[in-house]
Amino acid sequence: MKRAVLIFILSFFIIQSSIAQDPPNIVYINIDDLGWTDLACYGSTYYETPNIDRLSTMGMQFTDAYASAANCAPSRAGLLSGQYSPRHGIYTVNSSERGKTIDRKLIPTPNISTLHDSVITIAEALKKAGYITASMGKWHLGDNPKTQGFDINIGGTHAGHPKSYFSPYKNKNIKDGPIGEYLTDRLTNEAVSFLNQHKADHFFLYMTYYTVHTPLQGKKNLIEKYQNKPSSQHHKNSTYAAMIEAMDYNIGRLISTLEDLKLTENTIIIFTSDNGGLQNVSGQHPLKYGKGAYYEGGTRVPLIIRWDGNIKTNQISNIPVINLDFYPTFLELTNQTALEDQILDGQSLVPILFNKGTLKKRPLFWHFPIYLQAVNGLKEATGRDLKFRTRPGSTVRYGKWKLHQYFEDGALELYNLNSDLSETNNLAVKQPEQTEKLLKILKSWRTVTKAPVPSQLNPKYHSSN
Repeated sequence: MKRAVLIFILSFFIIQSSIAQDPPNIVYINIDDLGWTDLACYGSTYYETPNIDRLSTMGMQFTDAYASAANCAPSRAGLLSGQYSPRHGIYTVNSSERGKTIDRKLIPTPNISTLHDSVITIAEALKKAGYITASMGKWHLGDNPKTQGFDINIGGTHAGHPKSYFSPYKNKNIKDGPIGEYLTDRLTNEAVSFLNQHKADHFFLYMTYYTVHTPLQGKKNLIEKYQNKPSSQHHKNSTYAAMIEAMDYNIGRLISTLEDLKLTENTIIIFTSDNGGLQNVSGQHPLKYGKGAYYEGGTRVPLIIRWDGNIKTNQISNIPVINLDFYPTFLELTNQTALEDQILDGQSLVPILFNKGTLKKRPLFWHFPIYLQAVNGLKEATGRDLKFRTRPGSTVRYGKWKLHQYFEDGALELYNLNSDLSETNNLAVKQPEQTEKLLKILKSWRTVTKAPVPSQLNPKYHSSN
């Protein structure tokens, strides 16, 4: 009996030791503004994504994955810090006073545009574990990711989108290529070179393409291809479709390089988006609205994770997860723990990735004490009304239930996502106990995180507008 126990203990430590001695390389592919329905493997019949579809069969595809914010900068800040927005102060891009002054009832919470250097990022944690770290593409959290733990920066600046997808790029952190070179191709060229150069090292590649963010610019031959292809009700923009295909082609190149270098058994590949799709470009039905809104269309994103020999193939997970979970996941995979005073708001995904358990049931939160104007030129609502995609408020998802609270008028919206994924049937009045339960959870979380709640009235507000 003692011998069996001893063998078990030794086996456990051998397994743990092997993880500690040979942690995986990490390739995190972050597409910009890619909506939940914008891949064939997530339901699109217009966009063509064979390489990403193949990736989805090689590991685990998530149905209920979320970004920690509904637009670029706060989502990326959440990923890299592992913290909800109230802890780092980034809620939007640039000013929080968006839209017309006369339409804003409250004075919004001021926004921070740069991730503070005091934040210990994922890259800094991985450097501590001996990784070489590279950021390729969009940064958007400061002037240069090298101040936040990255050894290499290709194309990352404070800009949220490229001036052009075709060279010359007019980007201070990437040299122009031949006239007409396509930025998505170029970033992949740089990544392939990086992988070949560092194939014997432990590396973290933060592959954060600018695509498919505006400006909408695709290759002429691909645009013509989709102009001649039957569109669907919600997916019909041929230029956007061309950008999707170019993205997919380059994801294929990236993965083929890892396969050719025989790195897929010691590399975990994560493919996802920073927020929902832009509603006037690509509709996210059955999800409600899109980028910038805190309904499902703004925060639910595609997520696929592959690690050959470790994550089983052809898996579908409907467990709610959020991009904050990657920080503790990477710490566990590299046999590290958070610093004593470091707050991480996510949970490690290791138990579900390796089929060794599940996540502790927990609420997911979004906080947006700000305004974000509606999408230009769109005649249908992109938020609660035609003027704003986001008005100040907070949101919580707990199990199948999701509660929205708005600060201007105290309005509450409660939805059962299992039966009402489109968030059309507000049950706040019909389900008072459930509403109160989630509201209590939400208020308690705001207290713990010291989340600011705007209450000062705007003297220039005109209620008649």
